[in-house]
Amino acid sequence: MADQPSTTSIADFEKSLNELEQLVRDLEQGELSLEQSLSAFERGVKLTRTCQQALKSAEQRIEQLVQLEDGTLATKPFTPDDTL
Repeated sequence: MADQPSTTSIADFEKSLNELEQLVRDLEQGELSLEQSLSAFERGVKLTRTCQQALKSAEQRIEQLVQLEDGTLATKPFTPDDTL
């Protein structure tokens, strides 16, 4: 189940993020040709989507520990609307 193609591992996320950061640095330097800039931009869009997918997947896996009324502890899925 961990090898599903739709999920991105933490290592893949970090690799994609590092590559994206390098593409941004290359684009900011302004030394790429127009064709190279377009290719870098297209690659950056793909990497951004990969990173967003990984973050969404991680968010779905996060659970929070809560104390119930009787004092016992339980976990429940985290939602962005939850307050600490």
